[in-house]
Amino acid sequence: RNLLDMDTFSKSDPVVVLFVQVSGSSEWKEFGRTEVIDNTLNPDFVRKFVLDYYFEEKQNLRFDDWGNSPLGSHSTLFGAQDFLGQAFLALGEVIGSQRGRLERPLTGVPGKRCGTILVLAEELSNCRDIVTMQLCANKLDKKDFFGKSDPFLVFYRSNEDGTFTICHKTEVVKNTLNPVWQPFTIPVRALCNGDYDRTVKIDVYDWDRDGSHDFIGEFATSYRELSRAQSQFTVYEVLNPRKKCKKKKYVNSGTVTLLSFSVESEFTFVDYIRGGTQLNFTVAIDFTASNGLPSQPTSLHYASPYQLSAYALALKAVGEIIQDYDSDKLFPAYGFGAKVPPDGKISHQFPLNNNAENPSCAGIEGVLESYLQSLRTVQLYGPTNFAPVINQVAGTAAQVTDGSQYHVLLIITDGVISDMLQTKEAIVTASSLPMSIIIVGVGPAEFEAMEELDGDEVRLSSRGRYAERDIVQFVPFRDYMDDSGNQVLSMARLAKDVLAEIPEQLLSYMKTRDIKPRRADPE
Repeated sequence: RNLLDMDTFSKSDPVVVLFVQVSGSSEWKEFGRTEVIDNTLNPDFVRKFVLDYYFEEKQNLRFDDWGNSPLGSHSTLFGAQDFLGQAFLALGEVIGSQRGRLERPLTGVPGKRCGTILVLAEELSNCRDIVTMQLCANKLDKKDFFGKSDPFLVFYRSNEDGTFTICHKTEVVKNTLNPVWQPFTIPVRALCNGDYDRTVKIDVYDWDRDGSHDFIGEFATSYRELSRAQSQFTVYEVLNPRKKCKKKKYVNSGTVTLLSFSVESEFTFVDYIRGGTQLNFTVAIDFTASNGLPSQPTSLHYASPYQLSAYALALKAVGEIIQDYDSDKLFPAYGFGAKVPPDGKISHQFPLNNNAENPSCAGIEGVLESYLQSLRTVQLYGPTNFAPVINQVAGTAAQVTDGSQYHVLLIITDGVISDMLQTKEAIVTASSLPMSIIIVGVGPAEFEAMEELDGDEVRLSSRGRYAERDIVQFVPFRDYMDDSGNQVLSMARLAKDVLAEIPEQLLSYMKTRDIKPRRADPE
């Protein structure tokens, strides 16, 4: 809108070039271009850009606006006189904005108002389909010496580069060569990335307690082929390439039959965000003495003039992505495990900004500022108690349960938890509320207790009550540190892993409460 007019006798002929920033680096790559629209300062471009969207990644975009390329619209070269301005934004900002529409001023031409660019984002419909299927097998190879096999299936989708990524494992059916697996559901996107003809590879294994599962055989199919089972059974031969080479009379290692296959559309994370669901981000930072004196270079809280501390890195990595989905950009931030002025009492939920009435900080930079200020005023002490701050956020989450608000609590800690029983109780209670908990472990400590809280392997329980949903994601930061010292890459890796479960956790809450996304207002 209202672009610069660089032509003498007519208006500009604008074209927009989209660049995507390479994750974890400062490099920009051209992604595509719109068409050229002649003689206008208010173009409406028709050409769309189709990008893969990942909530857990900071996907930075740059839009360069050009006009009057002397070498024509197909040239990669523009003259300086053709530059009409540029805008930088993250894909998450567009999706997190009202109705998926974001308007930004164009900048970059000194002393000139360059107008604005309006970016709209919508989700492609084939991403939202969910498949439910059931399979059984017949006459699989016997692998166990004292009994029959314990078969399970592993599904892989093929990638553009010819590699395969695991996307589903069935349960193990014990002691049978003719297993019938339970029906399971999987998003079409996970199975084939929306490409119906892409290869889906399925491996058949015999489960072994020690993890060295025996390979029985494999077969390949595609979403399109699987979908034919809606009208008929489909039987696949399970083949073991090594056996096939060795034995002349080898036929197969059994068969797998697709018993049923159905598809339904399901609401997605983007549906809820576009419908107005806000993500509310709260931070809790460990101020226990085991972190070491903040003034010492050995301390986990030590920030040199050249490098952020591990705490600050983890906070920026997660916070800079979540803030795109929070309209007010105000984040409550707490510390725990310190003696707090003026009376030196131990606190496990003191506001980092020293304002008990309003613990919110303005943006991630505001949280960092308050965190550094607290390091100068409190005395690091102990113990390491999580329950008070979990209960604090759970209390806020319990006030609005209609799906319009979802809370994400980030706890950054260096060590062994002191109030395990109370924390388990707090998490089990919180699992029925619209909230998720991310725990980032910094430093060299062993974090076995955190794995139990994560609940990926065994559903968390407390005093006979089981967590309604898995709401905790734990990662040790050391696993993401880049060997070359590239902090940007370390932060991108950390954010990708800790945030990957948030969309599914939000969806599981909405589903258990039968909350539909609000319809975005018509334009």
